[in-house]
Amino acid sequence: MTEDLKALGIEQSVEFRGETTISVPLAELESVLKKCQSELGYELLHDVSSLDHMGEEPRFEMVYELATLDDSKHLRIKSKVAEDEEVPTACGIWKTANWHEREVYDMMGIKFAGHPQMERILMWEGFPYFPLRKDFPLAGKESEMPDVAFSGIAPLEGGPFVTSPGSTRENGEPRAKGES
Repeated sequence: MTEDLKALGIEQSVEFRGETTISVPLAELESVLKKCQSELGYELLHDVSSLDHMGEEPRFEMVYELATLDDSKHLRIKSKVAEDEEVPTACGIWKTANWHEREVYDMMGIKFAGHPQMERILMWEGFPYFPLRKDFPLAGKESEMPDVAFSGIAPLEGGPFVTSPGSTRENGEPRAKGES
């Protein structure tokens, strides 16, 4: 399988537990993805994600998880991306790439060239940060947004389920009132 892709400039290929991981230059990423879908039978794009290697150059790495329809073969494709680079969109190859790429943009700030709807999907428009970057503080950053989650009565207060405060996870699971 990787022999078919060698002509496209694979930098590295690793086999582990029946799955293959290949690394390709960003310039070859789109052609490798197209070949995987059209010629090698990887009909499913399970996931598109990214890694932040803060302190290294290039800083980011894109990761694509592919599979065949019968789930008999899996392929992971990785490609390094610098902070100022755009990644070619995979939306024209797999429609499901749309939401995955929007999430990567929203959480990491990596933009996708040619994406049909490159806008945030989880955070509100105008949010100036990217929460999954390693330089984002764990406690978050100050915001002008009101703290709506704690501004009034809890929406399920007095409802049919209760928990035991201060209990362990196992015995503190929600249960119907009156059950002990």
